[in-house]
Amino acid sequence: MLVSGLVQGVFFRAETARHARSRGVGGWVRNLPDGRVEAVFEGPEFAVQAVVDWVHRGPRGAAVTSVDVEWGDARGEQGFRIR
Repeated sequence: MLVSGLVQGVFFRAETARHARSRGVGGWVRNLPDGRVEAVFEGPEFAVQAVVDWVHRGPRGAAVTSVDVEWGDARGEQGFRIR
C-alpha cells in the first residue's frame, strides 16, 4: 500500500502500527523519501480490510489524498513493526 498526502510528521506510522496490532495484523510501515508512506499488512481479510479502511482517513492532522492498494499472497509477516 502507498499512501499520499500529508502523511509524514503526523504520527501516521505510529497510529498505523497501533491499529494493525490491535487487530492482530502483521506487517510493517515506513516513510518514503518522496513524502509518501508505504505499508504491508498481513492477516485475516476482515482485519486487514479494517486497517486499510482506517488508512484512508489516517490520524488527526493527516490529510490523505490517495491510497494505492495492491493485494497479494501472504509472505509470513509476524508482528507489526515501524521501519
